[in-house]
Amino acid sequence: MSLRLPKLFFMRNKRHVFFRLNSKNIFRSKHKSGEDFMRIAQFSDSFLPIVDGVGRVVYNYANNIAEKGHESYVIAPMTNMGYRGGYKFDLVDYQSIKIRNRQYKIGVPLMDTHFQARMNRINLDIIHAHSPVTAGQSAIKFAQKRGIPLVGTFHSKYKDDIFDATGMNMIAEVGVKLVVDFYDKCDEVWTVSESAADTLHGYGYKKRIIIMPNGTDAPVVDPNDRQKAAEAFGLGEETVFLFVGQQDWKKNIERILLAAAEIKRRAFPFKLVLAGMGPHADEIKKRASYLNLDDKMVYTGHISDNSMLAGLYQCADLFVFPSLYDTAGLVVLEAATFGTPSVVVRESSAAEVIKDNINGFLCEDDEWDLAHIMELAIMDKEKLHLVGEMAKCTLPKGWDGLINDVLERYERLVKNNIRK
Repeated sequence: MSLRLPKLFFMRNKRHVFFRLNSKNIFRSKHKSGEDFMRIAQFSDSFLPIVDGVGRVVYNYANNIAEKGHESYVIAPMTNMGYRGGYKFDLVDYQSIKIRNRQYKIGVPLMDTHFQARMNRINLDIIHAHSPVTAGQSAIKFAQKRGIPLVGTFHSKYKDDIFDATGMNMIAEVGVKLVVDFYDKCDEVWTVSESAADTLHGYGYKKRIIIMPNGTDAPVVDPNDRQKAAEAFGLGEETVFLFVGQQDWKKNIERILLAAAEIKRRAFPFKLVLAGMGPHADEIKKRASYLNLDDKMVYTGHISDNSMLAGLYQCADLFVFPSLYDTAGLVVLEAATFGTPSVVVRESSAAEVIKDNINGFLCEDDEWDLAHIMELAIMDKEKLHLVGEMAKCTLPKGWDGLINDVLERYERLVKNNIRK
């Protein structure tokens, strides 16, 4: 009588040799840190060169994971906004369709046969989805087909997004149910802040949520970047207020414009820089003109040059971020790495890490209170500097350490999956 062995797969990698047994990974190599080698894919509906928070988070996950010796992939829609290459990880993109009046494209991975064929040749141990939409649905399909764990991170207030796109509360409620259904199918769900977890629970998700904040690496501050940005956008001796993000009313940009109009009425010298692009860019310019702010405004448009963005952070005296929409203030952390303090709305997600007048400033969701903080930035440079230095010391958390936490959770999920 012969012994029938389970089907055994052998695969050789440039760095590692490992086996697959019944689609469950048995690791044969370890890093010096003791971690098992893993093959990890980040699925996202947005990615570089579009400069948004989720895209930058996905890039930092994939890049740092690759640097630590793991096999790293980003799965995202195709875009024609610039060159995407030279990464330490593999970018696998799929066909997409332009969304009217939006900088984003919606991916159609399930209709892209070339993408499907390429994915079928990639062996993975775990998938991390950063969106419940088309990328997330594709992630579910591949995770279930391969019998591997799926992590889902809740990054955005999707109910607000759906209502903004449709103007119909009924459709937004249906959309939220689909969002919750996606996260119910994940093996583990993460959010970037406590308030984001509260939002997801408010949508009806009932399981445990892991808080996994975003990282921010300390930059090498190059004075040449500051000079380049100042020359490019005409920034001189006036106080510079900076906003970085989508040019979208949901970011509470109206509040910034109204506060700036009040500051101008008081005859203070300043420039207000709005960096980024978005669906309401033209409307925002018209509103600024109506408020008689044309001589105070600087619109940078899309910025793909990291050194230019770094220069703007250096030029800024105060980072103004009154958004109530964002689930985490990644840009607030980025500003802090350059010693630039931020003003955010009290009890917003971005406010979770801010101690008022110590490492940042809190205001009410009111243009008068915001204008008061902006006036302080003009009048009391010494205090502004001290708060900025405290922000630099207390707010940023390096990606390297955070990714160690991420990999630890990945490894636990993969090992638990093997034992099933």
